Amino acid sequence: MRTLKAVLTSTAIAWACLTRPALAQVPPHVPGTICFTPAFWCWAQWPGPPGAPCGCPGPYGYVPGWLG
Repeated sequence: MRTLKAVLTSTAIAWACLTRPALAQVPPHVPGTICFTPAFWCWAQWPGPPGAPCGCPGPYGYVPGWLG
């Protein structure tokens, strides 16, 4: 049981370290004009410096993100 916990813990840590935001199908853009959320992206309503906070409308309301 202890070995199983160690394997599961190390697998979870490795998975967390290897995951990164999906950037699939992001069109060419000027930096700071796309808002990235943990699950999707949208065009920023107000462009700004990359890394600044922003948000996208989602099916359940406003989803916070960052400009990229």
